[in-house]
Amino acid sequence: MRKSKQEAARTRERIVEAAALEFRRNGIGGTGLADLMAAAGLTHGGFYRHFGSKDQLVAEACAAAMEAGAKTSVTALSHHGKRNGLEALAANYLSKSHRDDRSGGCPFAALGSELVRADEKTRAVATEGLLKYADLIASQLDGMRPDDAKRRALAALSTMVGALILARIVTDPKLSAVLLREAEKHVSAAPRRKRQLRVALRQDDRHTPQRRRGQ
Repeated sequence: MRKSKQEAARTRERIVEAAALEFRRNGIGGTGLADLMAAAGLTHGGFYRHFGSKDQLVAEACAAAMEAGAKTSVTALSHHGKRNGLEALAANYLSKSHRDDRSGGCPFAALGSELVRADEKTRAVATEGLLKYADLIASQLDGMRPDDAKRRALAALSTMVGALILARIVTDPKLSAVLLREAEKHVSAAPRRKRQLRVALRQDDRHTPQRRRGQ
């Protein structure tokens, strides 16, 4: 009996979810279709009933991984406690638990070097995911012009991804922890320093007329 469309859709979703995990865990090149299908609880022969090529699956798996990462970040924002939004995002991304969870973590940190060589469709998916995450960061930068906030968000995201990659590379656990901690402090402190400077300038502006009147 042929599978219904709903069953086929669920099977396809299982494959995409398994691929999103396996690609991040073992790399795109290091994950064969047989292993991937086995991780989804399926046989190798069924792959081409759902996908035309591995590249097609890579693009869909990357999109799924980025969507999952966005949900995790939104959850971090909703439970930020005394932290502001940017501090909560940085703390969540640059945590030891995220560092140790390659299969469930950021696809940029896990697959960046491979995505560089991916096809245009996959890189377009990655670009869209990057811009969405940058927009999420920018939305937490109060008091900035939108274009300034976007640039700051892109710099913050670049710092976070780079720090996570390096923290996973090094063999010294203390150095790994330092990389995460210092990157978190840098990302969180930059907007705070800018706000402090604006406050100082406003205070100086208020005092300047008084000094002139006394001269």
